[in-house]
Amino acid sequence: MTEHTAELQSIVDNPDTPTFENTIAAYDRAGSLLTRVALVFSNMCSSLNTDELKVVQTEMTPVLSRHRSSTYTLPGLFEKIEAVHNDRESLDTPEQVRLVERLHLNFQRQGASFDAAAREEYADLKARLAALMTEFAQNVMKDEEEYEIALTKDNLAGCPASLISAAREAAVERGGGETGKEYVMTLSRSMVEPYLTYATSRDKREEVWRAWSARGELDPNRANAPIAVEMLKLRQRQAVMHGCRTFAEYQCMDRMAKTPEAVMELLENVWERAKISADKERQALEDYCKEMGDDLGEEGLQAWDWRYYAEKVRIAKYDFDESEMMPYLSLEKVTDAVMGVSNKLFGLRYAKRDDISSYHPTVATYEVRETTAEDPDKLVALFIHDNFARKYKSGGAWMSAYRSQTKNLPSTLDKVEAIPIISNNNNFAKSSPTLLSFDDATTLFHEMGHAHHGMLSSATYSTLAGTNVLSDFVELPSQLMEHWLRQPEVLKEYATHYETGEAIPDELLEKWRRANLFNEGFATIEYTACALIDMLVHQLDSYDNFDLAAFEREQLERLGMPQGIIMRHRPTHFLHLFASSSYAAGYYVYLWAEVLDADAFAAFAETGNVFDENVAKKAREFIYSSGNTVAPDELFRKFRGRDPDIKFMLEKKGLLNDEVCEEKKE
Repeated sequence: MTEHTAELQSIVDNPDTPTFENTIAAYDRAGSLLTRVALVFSNMCSSLNTDELKVVQTEMTPVLSRHRSSTYTLPGLFEKIEAVHNDRESLDTPEQVRLVERLHLNFQRQGASFDAAAREEYADLKARLAALMTEFAQNVMKDEEEYEIALTKDNLAGCPASLISAAREAAVERGGGETGKEYVMTLSRSMVEPYLTYATSRDKREEVWRAWSARGELDPNRANAPIAVEMLKLRQRQAVMHGCRTFAEYQCMDRMAKTPEAVMELLENVWERAKISADKERQALEDYCKEMGDDLGEEGLQAWDWRYYAEKVRIAKYDFDESEMMPYLSLEKVTDAVMGVSNKLFGLRYAKRDDISSYHPTVATYEVRETTAEDPDKLVALFIHDNFARKYKSGGAWMSAYRSQTKNLPSTLDKVEAIPIISNNNNFAKSSPTLLSFDDATTLFHEMGHAHHGMLSSATYSTLAGTNVLSDFVELPSQLMEHWLRQPEVLKEYATHYETGEAIPDELLEKWRRANLFNEGFATIEYTACALIDMLVHQLDSYDNFDLAAFEREQLERLGMPQGIIMRHRPTHFLHLFASSSYAAGYYVYLWAEVLDADAFAAFAETGNVFDENVAKKAREFIYSSGNTVAPDELFRKFRGRDPDIKFMLEKKGLLNDEVCEEKKE
């Protein structure tokens, strides 16, 4: 941090007239040592956050926040940047203009224009937010680390062998062997969701579901609701300091959506359509229960029932049992598939480096190379694949960087420092072998899409490189990659049985295809409820006497949340919202990007070849390589030749219908 500050001070002290090179490019290069250390530190806080490291994280998070604040308010620095900004039309390249404009905006949004008193308040506010975000995330991690439900063999009735194996391995890992702990259910999504789908014991499903949905409030000493409310108050103050009425308004100003109203228009459009689909799905589940004589009691279908009966109806209606696909979706084969797709689209080759040791024995490291006109074996990136759930690792899935791409290296650094080091983290339940659900396989493809955004980056300046884009564009590369997993030619080539090597049967693929949209209403409601609550809670302008649980309950009731479905992420464990600020008033970005990705994949489909070379070349240039060097709406127009069309997303979700809720009309 001291070195970073000194490098910035040297920009300020330079007596020459501010130019792009001595101010903007120098700023982009500054802090390389801090960046290197901070990226390793932040990655370890997510991937191997031991009790000792948690103490360091708690202590260092506000320190790092205050340092970041100080860099934006260093006397004389913003004035230098503003001088270049005022003369930006004379710069050599559009990328230089983009960098100057982004830096100028970033400084303004970080309080560079505030007076001294406001700057001090803002730094205190940001430091407190950083500390609260760390506490919130650590509380969720601790719940997932410590909470477990002992299972008997009878409790696992109906579950596939892979889940039983994972429950046994979890018991061993957590000191199993003692009475009553032959099998253990953790709160990892990759264990819980299959259990809720297949376990025949309704009482045990309810127990698992209640614990899982209460993460962040399982222990009164780790209560996340008060933390979230304090964060909401601080964010509201942050927005007011920037002249905005609400935090949602402040966040949307620097996104493709521009306004909360534009976000709500999209969310409400999809919500009303999805409610119609979800209600039809629930009716199908209830009809099945009646036919089977299953008594759900006076309250009817509950959240711990939906997945279980949805799978039963899927089998009855489409003769498709999703567990039949799992033997063809081993982690090894799905990894081969996504790397094969990467090769066919972009010419990337992956060489596993067993000689490179990592922070955990189960983590794999690859060299990523390609053939170019200048170099037949060009090193593109290092790729780290961390796939398994374990103690000290955050839940969920994410992509991160240990080093970002740049062409603007300090002269003292080796050129290899320009090569990105990209990591994908998943939380699959480890078993022998590890068999994935189709959802888990989709997650692996999704994160690999993010990885390509980092690995294929070709920006000159690190500030604009890789995933440093507007947040409602950042999910386009990841969600676009998901489409290739659904292509029959990909599944026929890579989805082979883990024991026999037999390719997935055509009959099973046809059943899967016909059942593909079943339960899409549930999935859309589960997600969209989160995005709506996120936007609604961040559009409040006061949080006096605010009760987060009551707000959640009242708003879902007002929205007409279908019975038997809850938010995919309830507020007390909603890490996207309260473990960082990136997705706060921004969880909608997945749906916004889904409009983009469905339209983008249609460009491939329209050629009749999902690996069309010309379209892939454009996708690499305008979606995966450009970073933030060009405005995202312009990048999409360059790729597609027009603005995005929502019809492709609605068609993909089976929501392209003319039914509109009468209540909505009124």
